Amino acid sequence: MRKLLALVVIAFAFAAPAAPAQNFLEGVEYESIRPQKVETRDKIEVREFFWYGCSHCYTFEPQLQKWLKRKPENAQLVRTPAVFNQQWAIHARAYYAFEALGITDKVHEPLFAALHVERRRLMDADSIAAFVAEKGGDKKAFLEAYNSFSVQASVNRAEQAGRAYAIEGVPVVFVDGRYMTNATLAGGYDKLTEVIDFLVRKAAAERGKF
Repeated sequence: MRKLLALVVIAFAFAAPAAPAQNFLEGVEYESIRPQKVETRDKIEVREFFWYGCSHCYTFEPQLQKWLKRKPENAQLVRTPAVFNQQWAIHARAYYAFEALGITDKVHEPLFAALHVERRRLMDADSIAAFVAEKGGDKKAFLEAYNSFSVQASVNRAEQAGRAYAIEGVPVVFVDGRYMTNATLAGGYDKLTEVIDFLVRKAAAERGKF
């Protein structure tokens, strides 16, 4: 009888439904926005606006990196440097130069750390180029990419995107061009990735209905 009872308990444990995914509310943890075009086709776009000089973006980055390692397969991150002024534009150009050279994984997080932990003033092309060289990159190649037409075009598109999404601060995340959330709404940076997951599921379920 004890063996039979144990088997029943085990069977029930395996048959028990998984805990339901956490539900979040519009107007509380996220907001709807005027729909924007996305760049990811069949993937659900998760667009983060950031600035390297932003301490809040630096704080969020480790959580975002953890999310990237476990993100839903149908989601794709689109990092977008915000451009509010000339200084922000310099860092936006640096980001797109990293992308053009394929060195983002090597220098993205270290640049955040250099600015916010080491307190280095990496605020112009030459100082950032020297930093890239320290990390094993090619200083000349970086400056060529930084000053290229294609990188300037990417910065222009980022600036236009910021206006289209009507961003007022960073970091801020938009999911599928229809939903916005940030740490204030979500209740913290750890909760923010949970809200992102929820919105990815919501957007995927709603695809084709709009």
